[in-house]
Parts: sequence; structure tokens; C-alpha cells
Amino acid sequence: MFENIKTVLLLTVLTFLLMGIFGLIGSFFKLGMLGVLFGFIVAIAMNFGSYFFSDKIVLKMYGAKEVSEQEAPELHSIVSELAQNAGIPKPKVAVVESGTPNAFATGRNPKNAVVAVTTGILNLLSRDELEGVIAHELGHVKNRDILISAVAATVAGAIMIIADYTRFFAIFGGGGEDTEGLIAVIAMSILAPIAAIIVQLAISRTREYKADESGARISGKPWALADALRKLQMGASARPMDSANPATAHMFIVNPFGGKAKTLLNLFSTHPPINERIKKLEELRSF
Repeated sequence: MFENIKTVLLLTVLTFLLMGIFGLIGSFFKLGMLGVLFGFIVAIAMNFGSYFFSDKIVLKMYGAKEVSEQEAPELHSIVSELAQNAGIPKPKVAVVESGTPNAFATGRNPKNAVVAVTTGILNLLSRDELEGVIAHELGHVKNRDILISAVAATVAGAIMIIADYTRFFAIFGGGGEDTEGLIAVIAMSILAPIAAIIVQLAISRTREYKADESGARISGKPWALADALRKLQMGASARPMDSANPATAHMFIVNPFGGKAKTLLNLFSTHPPINERIKKLEELRSF
């Protein structure tokens, strides 16, 4: 419940940030903002398309191959059993040829979901640990985190595009003799995108915690997911996925680049610290 409330609050912050930008722009510029509005529409269109085609885009990006029950009977068995526990349709199953141990889920809703795992994770984890990972990914599907991420990306993307247009118009379009207003608009155009990225990444980290909790309940084995996270962290650090796209890093169960963000850098991390995730999972051992 707390993670859901936190997500709503963060999305609200993004919305008010966007509204604040429009308010400042309106008070500074005397003419219409057709260029900015066009940028806003472009941002929505880009993320709308990303939401509906994200599964195909991401699967193709990583060369994920959908596998049949005959090709991967144990993997299908795990996915089928856990999907039933989660009360959602069984998603498609795909495998990525990569020695980096990792996994992700994609698809715009439970009926169009795909769970993908790397060959590295299949070679590294025990069945119980793999169940923990698959349950985590099904938690993302059940919680509709892909939709939440798309909404956050839409607002954050719009803020960044609007800020770019605004800075250009403020510098080259002029604003009369309103020097203080000009400085405020330029400062906003620089700081607002940074704030939007921080909030968007905070939403990503929040949904990871939620997926961990959901996955632990779906599998009934929080300890297995905790053990898997330990192995995956070491595996990703020893063999990072150099071919991974930073724009999709948040989709994986652990950072595919094997990074260990600390202190201030946590603000710009797509994933919560592994130790914190394990600690929360260990608190669920009793159920």
C-alpha cells in the first residue's frame, strides 16, 4: 500500500511540475506557445507509441526469442504455475542469448505480457531462485507497472521537450525588458528536466520494491528471491550487459550495467540498492 501511495504522490509531483512550467511560461511570454504545445503533443505521441509497441521494440532490441513449451518445458512450467498464483493470464515466454544473468517483463497489460530471461540467469539460478525472479516479473505485470512507467515517461518527456523549446524561445525570442523573468525561465528550463528525471527514476525504484513484495507473495518464497538478487548482483557486476540500452535499464530485475549507486547517485539510479531490497524481502519471511 505504501509503495502505491508513494507512486501516486510522485506522479502528482510530475503533474504539478508540468503545470508550474506552463504557469511560468504564460506569465513571461506575451505570444502563443504553439511550438511548446507542439512539443508536448510530440512527447505524448512518442510515449503513446512506446507504450503500445514496447514489447516488440524491447524484444527485438535484445534479440529475445519466444520459446515453446517443447523448447523450454521447465521455464514454461514455472511461468504457468506462478501466473495462476498471481491470477493473471500466462504471458508469453522468451529467452535472450546473453551470459549476463537478468530478466524483464514487457507488454502493455496482462493479456499482452511477455516474460524474458537470459541464458545467463538460467545457468546461474536454482529452480526456487528462478521462481522468485519470474514471480517478481509477474508482479510487474500484475501491478501494471509498464503503464505506470509509460505515464511517468510521458510527463517527464513532455517536461524535457517543453523546457528545450522554452529555453530557445527565451534566449532568441526575447521577453522584452523582463530580465528577471528571463532568468527565471532559463533556470526553470534547466532545473525542471533534472527534477523530472529524478522523479521518474524514483517511480521506477518504487515499483521495483512493489514488484519484489508482489513476487514474494506470488511464489511464497521471499527468501528465494533474496538469494537470487544476491547472485544476480554479483553476476551483473562480473559480466555487465554492455549491449543494454540505458533507456530500458529500468525494465530489468537488476541493473544490467552492474552499477552500485551510492549516496547522491541513488537519485539517478533505476533500481533500489540490492541490500535494501533483500532487507525488505527478509522481513517477509514469516508469511
